[in-house]
Amino acid sequence: MPTRILPAVGDADAVRSLTTLLSQLPDAEPVAPVADSTQLVDTLARLAAESVDELPEVVVVHERIGPVPALELIREVALRFPAVGVILVTSDASPGLFQAAMDYGARGLVALPLGYEELASRVQAVAQWSTGVRRHLGAGVDVFTGVGGRVVTVSGAKGGVGTTLTAVQLALAAQASGRSTALVDMDLQTGDIASYLDVQFRRSVVDLAGITDISPRVLADAVFRHDTGVALLLAPAEGERGEDVTDRATRQIVSALRSRFEIVVIDCGAQLGGAGAAAVEMADTALLVTTPDVIAVRGAKRAVRMWDRLQIRKAEETTVVVNRHTRSTEIQPALIQRITGTAVAATAVPAHFKELQGVVDAGRVHELEAKSTVKQALWGLAGELGLVKPTEGAHRAGRLRGDRGAVGFRRRKEHGTPGKQAGQGG
Repeated sequence: MPTRILPAVGDADAVRSLTTLLSQLPDAEPVAPVADSTQLVDTLARLAAESVDELPEVVVVHERIGPVPALELIREVALRFPAVGVILVTSDASPGLFQAAMDYGARGLVALPLGYEELASRVQAVAQWSTGVRRHLGAGVDVFTGVGGRVVTVSGAKGGVGTTLTAVQLALAAQASGRSTALVDMDLQTGDIASYLDVQFRRSVVDLAGITDISPRVLADAVFRHDTGVALLLAPAEGERGEDVTDRATRQIVSALRSRFEIVVIDCGAQLGGAGAAAVEMADTALLVTTPDVIAVRGAKRAVRMWDRLQIRKAEETTVVVNRHTRSTEIQPALIQRITGTAVAATAVPAHFKELQGVVDAGRVHELEAKSTVKQALWGLAGELGLVKPTEGAHRAGRLRGDRGAVGFRRRKEHGTPGKQAGQGG
């Protein structure tokens, strides 16, 4: 059986050199190379969704891959796709880097300039290892497989648009449907999730920032299990400590959470720092919350353009959520979509703060009544995004409706048509 090899190389000259050598290896089947870290993870996730057997046996990561650094990318691939063997191609073949690559999950290292014999030897060894792992998986060994949990970031176009409320309710909806859910407060200086849920807990995301290998036990010690079942990873009580959470630490933390929970919801706040940028970049779904007013929409447009300039997220890969929507406002979701160039969620959240004031002031947002139109809209948004486990009845209803909810959202996406907005906000 041929060995499928996926090169991840950002440099055009390096691509040609590597693919030429790979094509000469015996029983090798190089697949189309990917140019950056995002494309690599997306490709592997798509293949893993079909079957572990669809994944390539070997992934070759070039040291100059970006935007995620090579070692961080190797860690994420190793955590999310344990049946894939990763080889690092680097000009630094020192023992220190070799040890670091192994610690991050690489199965081999090949020095530049590339040599046929060394590359062939490494590919063969890693392919044999990958085949062995898949054999064990096929035998029913209890090993974590698949693409890992789903990460959703919630960012604000500006302060006060409802970012935290949105993140909290999405997490509550996912947990209530039966999915194991983590809610992370990555608004490191001004995070309010603890206040919204009436929680006092001395540990925070900062406690994980300096840990290189976040084991399940270490992660369990850092999270607080709320009465609703949601696992909370809170922002530090002292905002200045948020500086300890670097982009590198964020990637490690998010990868660890993804490997332990089905749904990970991250409140990134309205200010973009290194930690928030790393989270948005890693997210499967990036939400940007705005209200239908000129200042907030300008903020949303500014954020989208900045994410694009910094290569964090493309506009078309971002979904705007319209909060505090009314039918009488001049700025409707369709206009926001044209202004920002993003997708806009079909579910908007209505402007009914009176429903929220009591539970917000009491710090009991999780006790918001089921009949609340704001809660209904936000939990409907969770369904639209696919964060909740669909019941058979809901599945059947979705097929009958066809134009709303998760089913309608997917159909519009597949056909390339932006979702028509029936505004709601909250």
